[in-house]
Amino acid sequence: MKVIAVVGSKNSGKTTTIENLVNELTKRGINIAVIKHISQPDFTIDTVGKDTWKFAKAGAKTIISVAKHEIAKIEKTSFDKISLEKLLKKCEGSELVIIEGLKKLLATNENIPKIAVVINAEEVKKAIKLFRPILAFSGPFIVKKADIVIPYANGLESSQKLADIVVSWLKKE
Repeated sequence: MKVIAVVGSKNSGKTTTIENLVNELTKRGINIAVIKHISQPDFTIDTVGKDTWKFAKAGAKTIISVAKHEIAKIEKTSFDKISLEKLLKKCEGSELVIIEGLKKLLATNENIPKIAVVINAEEVKKAIKLFRPILAFSGPFIVKKADIVIPYANGLESSQKLADIVVSWLKKE
């Protein structure tokens, strides 16, 4: 299982980039899992008053809901108590895991290449300082400087070139 992260500032286009990239890579036959960090402190996937919520309120730490077209596992645990390795283990069976967010945890993790979504030249400079390694730049700001050897592909508009970069990296690994 290979892992990449999509990083960038709030509202830079990370989610759209991942959505477009997942769409293109699945067309190419790659089995993908996505881990999305949600920074809102009170967010829950569970719905107040529904049965799964009632089970958790009663003390269940794991609740599995089964519907006709999806199975969801809700684990009542603190993010602070889970490691990156344990999160990735939940994605077993996938060829590629794409992580959105968790930038503090992933910033200098040399084992996980990053796609940095940037909206201006300042963010390019910041990304080069903060994130290692950077697989590609993406986003509305076109990175063309001759001294930057990191490829650029705007995953917001067309995912083919960005998918080509990811596939090329997958083949090297």
